Amino acid sequence: MKRKKHLFFWVAMLCGLCGCVPNNGTSDLPPVGNFEPERYLGIWHEIARLDHRFERGMHAVTAQYSALPDGQIRVVNSGIRNQDARRIEGVARFRGARSEGLLEVSFFRPFYGEYRIVILEKDYSAAAVTSSSRDYLWILSRTPQMPAPLLENYLARLKKMGFLTENLIFPEKKIAKTTSVKYSPSSQK
Repeated sequence: MKRKKHLFFWVAMLCGLCGCVPNNGTSDLPPVGNFEPERYLGIWHEIARLDHRFERGMHAVTAQYSALPDGQIRVVNSGIRNQDARRIEGVARFRGARSEGLLEVSFFRPFYGEYRIVILEKDYSAAAVTSSSRDYLWILSRTPQMPAPLLENYLARLKKMGFLTENLIFPEKKIAKTTSVKYSPSSQK
């Protein structure tokens, strides 16, 4: 039964990333340019997100990106719900030029969802990511906390882009009883 709950969680997440909700699209939001994929690799911490069933109740959410030999990117998303560690592995590929922050991610091939980076710090320390709908938004940081002035800047910019920033949730960081994913410091770029 527990396995079915995990599968439901990740299927729902895929549906969300695939932009199953066609309204409120993001095609008018350009992805970041001058994107350097190798600098984006490593671990990212979720600072804030718009609430969705597939992540509801999740804390300490991270995403780890690493290069694959075929030019794609390995994606490992993990987090904690009800003090149980959750983890899913997928793959991301570029939708166009590798110099643009526009990818698509799949956790259940052949289904892919859009991954559009709309804000990225020059030093790759923080980012804002959406999907094909403004109903999806994540603020990410290389560290578990983001400096308040930078966060306020992101919130203002995202509001101007049409996101409902007042609906963002800021998940509390918690420690899991068991951990299914371990990262080594050398894997973070």
